[in-house]
Amino acid sequence: MSRARQVLERVVRAADDDGFGAHAVHVLVGDDVAVHHWSPDVRRDIHSAAKAVCTLAVGVASDDGVLDVDAPVTTYLPHVVLGDGVDAVTTRHLLAMTSGIDLPWTPTLLTDWPDLAVEYLGRPSSGRVFQYSNASTYTAMRVLAAVVGDVHAFVARRLLAPLGIDDTTWDRCPLGFVAAGEGLHLRAAELARIGRLIRDDGTWDGERLVSARWPAALRTEWTSREASPVYARYSLGAWGGPGAGWRLHGAHGQLVVFVDDAVAVVTVTADDHAGADLMAERVVHAVAAGAEG
Repeated sequence: MSRARQVLERVVRAADDDGFGAHAVHVLVGDDVAVHHWSPDVRRDIHSAAKAVCTLAVGVASDDGVLDVDAPVTTYLPHVVLGDGVDAVTTRHLLAMTSGIDLPWTPTLLTDWPDLAVEYLGRPSSGRVFQYSNASTYTAMRVLAAVVGDVHAFVARRLLAPLGIDDTTWDRCPLGFVAAGEGLHLRAAELARIGRLIRDDGTWDGERLVSARWPAALRTEWTSREASPVYARYSLGAWGGPGAGWRLHGAHGQLVVFVDDAVAVVTVTADDHAGADLMAERVVHAVAAGAEG
């Protein structure tokens, strides 16, 4: 039995034993793939796992030389009235959630203000402290839109199409901009292809889609915070842990878990917000057990 199949069987057993509401599990070890579905294979919102896609998209624009992630956001959004201290905020800070701007999530976040980016940047910054907010990623994508045009079209052309992912949808705000840190709809296998692209440092079938420094940033540029171990480190779109792993983590259990220096990538789509942290632990343990034979 292949290692991917071993890992898959352990993850499936754990999900069933825990009563975890998974839709699918996709395991990649080397080039070996094993997949299990509990429900129809349809596209679903990957929620905050989309934040990593946003980082890769910014990386492509940076590689192209049209976006400086360490320049103040006012370079690209010059007409926005800034709150105190926001003149020092960069796109990298927005992706890393270190703008120091506080704007909590609500179910109606995209429609609570006439322009979410203007509202966000108009609030004061408390400095380079961690403040998790979907508005931060949304604003980063507004910066990207200022240099590439429609972000979904850019992502579809430069990242998704080369992965064989076509005709996707990405939810939008009333102004027509992508929801950014949520709202991208993918199948489990499609989300797994993004995981593979990250694992392989930005290459796909021998073609470089984004320079290696951007996938590397997802697993190295950590900001520490006081929280439970699985939420104690955040990079530019990923969480550190559990254990030796790290992960893309979207609401309701959308997980891409990287283990053993990303030798194994396990993708889970689900509708079980409460059980997701435990599921991530199960995945890491399943990979470790598979390595032991």
